[in-house]
Amino acid sequence: METNQTVAQIQDFKGKYPKQLWYLFFSEMWERFCFYGMRGMLVVFMVQHLAMNEKVANLQYGATQAWVYAFTFIGGLFADKILGLRKSLFWGGILMIIGSVILAIDPKNFFFIGLGFTIVGTGFFKPNISSMVGQLYKDGDPRRDAGFSFFYMGVNLGALIGGYICIAVAEGSLWQSLVPENLRWNVGFGFAAIVMVISLLTFTQTQKSLGDIGLSPLMNLEDSKRKLYEILTFVGSLAIVPVIIIMVANTVYTDYFMMFIGPASILYLFYEMKNFSSVENKKLLAALVFIIFSIFFWAFFEQSGGSLSLYAANNLNNEILGVQLSPNGVNNSANSFFVIGFAALVGLVWLWMAKRKIEPNTVIKFGLAFIFLAAGFWIFYYTKFFADSDGRTSLGIFTFGWFIITFGELCLSPIGMSAMTKLSPQKTQAVIMGMWFLASAYGQYFAGLLGANIAEASENATNLEKLNTYADGYQQLAIYALIAGVVLILISPLVKKLMQDVK
Repeated sequence: METNQTVAQIQDFKGKYPKQLWYLFFSEMWERFCFYGMRGMLVVFMVQHLAMNEKVANLQYGATQAWVYAFTFIGGLFADKILGLRKSLFWGGILMIIGSVILAIDPKNFFFIGLGFTIVGTGFFKPNISSMVGQLYKDGDPRRDAGFSFFYMGVNLGALIGGYICIAVAEGSLWQSLVPENLRWNVGFGFAAIVMVISLLTFTQTQKSLGDIGLSPLMNLEDSKRKLYEILTFVGSLAIVPVIIIMVANTVYTDYFMMFIGPASILYLFYEMKNFSSVENKKLLAALVFIIFSIFFWAFFEQSGGSLSLYAANNLNNEILGVQLSPNGVNNSANSFFVIGFAALVGLVWLWMAKRKIEPNTVIKFGLAFIFLAAGFWIFYYTKFFADSDGRTSLGIFTFGWFIITFGELCLSPIGMSAMTKLSPQKTQAVIMGMWFLASAYGQYFAGLLGANIAEASENATNLEKLNTYADGYQQLAIYALIAGVVLILISPLVKKLMQDVK
């Protein structure tokens, strides 16, 4: 029976995808609805309802998102050492539900309290479901990249629905007659709580099919001792919530934290490396190269929730091919829409190329990701030439920029998650996955700083002047992304040697 399958039996599946991938797909889909729905509302809510100026809102956004991803390293660590992937995921989901409910009740007065619970919850949830996906495959299985691409489509299906609906309802461009004006933001945040309940129910009702995947690493201990460690972890994570609230509300504390957590995580990785062979350590060094370059990718890409969110609100019209849409909803969900349309296709292309032994290695894929990113930001820059006298420009051309960037993301994010599981030993997979998301934390953090610089340069400007300032900033990001892509392709032979037998 399915519930009695061993890990080896699960990994010995027929066809392109294991059936367990579907279950994790839907659980992750609803969790991403929650996450991206909230992400799309943050900067706009801070500017419109918390009276922050655009520079401060960008910094605050960067700090908030940095903490979300930074905590995935801590969540991955506790999953590896105490809770196991499954209990970590479930506990994270519970905390996310609490945070979303708090924001739905009173987002203006309880804003940072709700964010605090959501940040800690995401840290326990996010890295561990990705690690479980990796364990569905044997080492060296060429179907792994396609599996992660398919899983990533689930991520983006949730991001598409939540990313558009939450902000569109909150700002009043969707379901105006159904949602009272004074409750629009409450309902927007409330959607996140509802879908997280669905996510957890999906996981709890299907987890038996995972066999031994994700169980506690302390199964050899007495039940009472193991439960004590688990309870201490739960209590400790609740105790850290007030600290996170203070740190997020004061971005200077985030600066200090980011100066510490990155070097500390690398030192911890080096400490763990003494337990592995030379071959395994070379693979871990290769993983570190990918992690560092991904910081730069996300610093540019995550302008979507910061400066691009304000650019959409201030400088884009609301029409694509005659259809009226929420500019911010499009900015927050267009990328996910294109991922859904092309993720499976890109995954199949990798499989087709692998069969013919012409598939580019992971380093080249990363380099291509930056080149697509550069092209997309150049299109964002090019929108300035279609602006009217009021500083409003084409939503359609802007959306085309996201279409191009999507292919860059598909060359990096699902491939990167897959590479982390292939390059890291089993005992440290959740930590490595946590470091992968910690790189996203640094990307988010630097995204806030970049967005704040652009916003500061456009302060007290007319809307047309503001458009030009933002667009010129995106041109600079396009140049930097192109340089990073070229560098990656040039160093690919060296990194490929570190990767050993991993393609």
